[in-house]
Amino acid sequence: MTLTLSLADEAATKALAARLAPHLRAGDVVTLRGDLGAGKTALARFLIRHLAGDESEEVPSPTFTLVQTYEHLTPPIWHFDLYRLTDPGEVVELGWEEAREACALVEWSERLGPLLPRDRLDVQLTLDGPTARQVVITGHGAWEARVAGI
Repeated sequence: MTLTLSLADEAATKALAARLAPHLRAGDVVTLRGDLGAGKTALARFLIRHLAGDESEEVPSPTFTLVQTYEHLTPPIWHFDLYRLTDPGEVVELGWEEAREACALVEWSERLGPLLPRDRLDVQLTLDGPTARQVVITGHGAWEARVAGI
């Protein structure tokens, strides 16, 4: 199932995160797709802060660290930014197998190659103006039925 939404601004992105967060479970993979500046990290940050119940939760971009973990959340979150990776094997070195026991938010998921699971939620963000975004949410495998609840 696919859900298409228009997000007028950052507040709408935050509202989407609040709608999506209750559906996340340990073992989930959520891919965050889109060009540079499309809002992938912002959506991940809003999701993590919503799960933490704390708007001031420190949520740095994993651009340089490649992965940030939030084990204190339910479900635990591993936030990956794979932009700088060149081989799927590098993801394994970052703890991919351990991350699969948590909920993995993955920016630049095409770098996963054969490690990209069949059961996943794809969130495609596209710029639609200075602050607006078009979002296409597609559930694969077990996520197909879960998308309807978002």
